[in-house]
Amino acid sequence: MNTDKSPVTAPSGERKPKAARGANPLAKLATALLAGDEHNAFAVLGMHQTGASSVEVRVFRPDAAKVVVVAREDGREMGELPKAHESGFFAGAILGATASFAYRLKLTFGEHETIVDDPYAFGPTLGELDLYLHAEGNYLRAFEKMGAHPIEIDGVSGVSFAVWAPNARRVSVVGDFNNWDGRCHVMRLHPGAGIWEIFVPGISSGVCYKYEIKTRDGALLLKADPFAFEAERPPHTASKVRANLPELPRTKGPHGDRASPVAIYEVHLGSWQRVPEEGNRSLTYRELADRLVPYVKEMGFTHIELMPINEHPFDGSWGYQPTALFAPTSRFGTPADFLFFVERCHAEGIGLILDWVPGHFPTDAHALGLFDGTHLYEHADPKEGYHPDWNTLIYNFGRNEVRGFLLSNALFWLGEYGIDGLRVDAVASMLYRNYSRKTGEWVPNIYGGTENLEAVAFLRKLNELAYVSNPDVMTIAEESTAWPMVSRPTYLGGLGFGYKWNMGWMHDTLDYISKEPVHRKYHHNSLTFGLLYAFSENFVLPLSHDEVVHGKGSLLSKMPGDAWQKFANLRAYFAFQYTMPGKKLMFMGCEFAQGKEWNHDESLDWHLTEHPLHAGVKALVHDLNWLYRDHTALHRRDCEPDGFRWIDCNDTENSVISYIRRGTTPDDFVAVVCNFTPVVRRDYRIGVPQGGRYREILNTDSRHYGGSDVGNNGILEAEDAGMHGLPASLKLTLPPLGVLVLAPERT
Repeated sequence: MNTDKSPVTAPSGERKPKAARGANPLAKLATALLAGDEHNAFAVLGMHQTGASSVEVRVFRPDAAKVVVVAREDGREMGELPKAHESGFFAGAILGATASFAYRLKLTFGEHETIVDDPYAFGPTLGELDLYLHAEGNYLRAFEKMGAHPIEIDGVSGVSFAVWAPNARRVSVVGDFNNWDGRCHVMRLHPGAGIWEIFVPGISSGVCYKYEIKTRDGALLLKADPFAFEAERPPHTASKVRANLPELPRTKGPHGDRASPVAIYEVHLGSWQRVPEEGNRSLTYRELADRLVPYVKEMGFTHIELMPINEHPFDGSWGYQPTALFAPTSRFGTPADFLFFVERCHAEGIGLILDWVPGHFPTDAHALGLFDGTHLYEHADPKEGYHPDWNTLIYNFGRNEVRGFLLSNALFWLGEYGIDGLRVDAVASMLYRNYSRKTGEWVPNIYGGTENLEAVAFLRKLNELAYVSNPDVMTIAEESTAWPMVSRPTYLGGLGFGYKWNMGWMHDTLDYISKEPVHRKYHHNSLTFGLLYAFSENFVLPLSHDEVVHGKGSLLSKMPGDAWQKFANLRAYFAFQYTMPGKKLMFMGCEFAQGKEWNHDESLDWHLTEHPLHAGVKALVHDLNWLYRDHTALHRRDCEPDGFRWIDCNDTENSVISYIRRGTTPDDFVAVVCNFTPVVRRDYRIGVPQGGRYREILNTDSRHYGGSDVGNNGILEAEDAGMHGLPASLKLTLPPLGVLVLAPERT
């Protein structure tokens, strides 16, 4: 039963004076409904107490020939409603009824009859606390009420809809269930919060819908649901009512703390593998669970990082222009299928990280831009609200409701799907008001500075909430500037991220390794410079998709020399990455030396793994992952200065560097020697922390990896002669373009 007690209103929201109502007020109401101008439909439609002992029911059903009111309790017909207007507006008093009662409607369409529940017979689905928290920006579980939810009210099944559109004149939910007619399900407005909501009985999961929004100037917009939990497959743009997720074990992935091994495999789901015999289609979430997850486990990676899987209209955006932040893309299956994929990852001990895009959104007409006819989610001033690099709109982080929307989305993925971490995209573009803007194209903050203070506050709150919700999660910032303390706690003034991508390390070292070996001695500092700041943040060393697109070629193609040298260079570079301080990230295909630049429309070149040199790189990455995981010296103190010591960083003439990675006990260490020239160096001496036997636990020049098998026969004996400030030393044969990892042999 409709519990609204507000008076009949004019389209403007103001009460009509009696003199203006005319002889037939119902006809005027019908005209307003027909024109889509009646924004307060709950004050007009449904059952209303019209006097001390009289009840009237009003129904707008333009598709019905006849409407009869039926008691819900016993199915008794209470009376037929006369048609008050030819548009399909039925209204009439219920004879004999002195008080409101639960009712249904018997509708006649030609020779067909059906009994339905009236959406205007039900009260609000949102409580005062929901509305208050939303307005304050603290509605952190907004996804439990906003959007579309299959629920049951008073024994009646249906779907509740709720959307924020404070500046709209009228909002309706439209879909196949009402022939996309915005006059049929005009929503209830909660004026203080600007939220419109309605319960539509008789529909269920799988239904497509949008919101028809009438703006202040009378324009009609058709918008997808910002809180849609499922969406139509592009190029279609409707939202879908999601079924409740199945009850799966909801296990968690491995720890991602600073003392744990973190080796991330970055994946674009649509192009990891394809099915050529079926039109080159992508794999589904369930197929990926059966193929990708076992592959990642066998290769030794600890985590999968998915490039954005939020629904997005354009394949070529790779997900970085999302239009439905709460919906896993329908390209690969349903939300239940995606949850199945998540749980398979966890069952196999693999953590799952999502690439998350809270910094900007696309300008597609069905998306968030000008959502209710005003700049609701974005800034009104294009100097603040428009991103020139990506032709996207920038969230207004200073608006409570926008901030709450994004925070609730982060907690949604971490909680509802059990995601183990969020890699936050383009953090630098959020932190700076003048990011990629010329003088005069940006607006200073209240202190006249370039910092986006509202974005800083948002990011701090995001990280605080993420780690409070689950201390084992990871948040990772893609931040490409020298902003201080990105991965330091907020109580110390940091942004609170768990990790930061080390973009400087990636650029410097890729620049170094791409040079001809004869020139490398002049760029030796590109290898060593990163250690000057390596512990200022908790770093991830990324070899991401950004390095193999936009004409940059593959990692293999960046390597100089003939074919053998290219592969040797790449093997040495990967071993250098895995033995340097910092967590690891590698983009798919790099692990077997993909030969060509990544293309999102094609599968990786898996046939290359049958080639000995490509297979050798794959075998090396497999062994590097397990070496990194099994030897605590290589990961336990990734983010601590005491976990690293140079042996010799000054041998520029030979382009050789050597260093020690330490664990937490004196004998928990490994020594690493990197030779970045194609010259075999014999009798090369380095200092080591103690005497005794050493085992060559990795040699990138091994024949198993496609190398020339130059090495030290597996076992070496340290001499008491000190060197490099260390008490003992080893005399080595350094393989060409090779890396050695040496560990003391323990009793």
